[in-house]
Amino acid sequence: MALDLCRHRALALYLNVFVLVVQAFQKIAFLHPLAPNGSEPPFLVAQTIVLLTFLWLGFGAVRKFALRRRRAAKPAYRPV
Repeated sequence: MALDLCRHRALALYLNVFVLVVQAFQKIAFLHPLAPNGSEPPFLVAQTIVLLTFLWLGFGAVRKFALRRRRAAKPAYRPV
């Protein structure tokens, strides 16, 4: 359950950053001429960089979280 929460938080944050980039290209004066329709190469490059960054960070966070849970679930070895 907690692992799903981690995934959902990463997805929600990605969607927020996606919208941030879209609005930046619409509202910031020096970015708007680069991609007035939202389908030009500079816009696609920016969105691809955001996607790849979030995939990399998201998988790393989920993997680290799952590893931590596994370590916490293992009983400590105690020799007799």
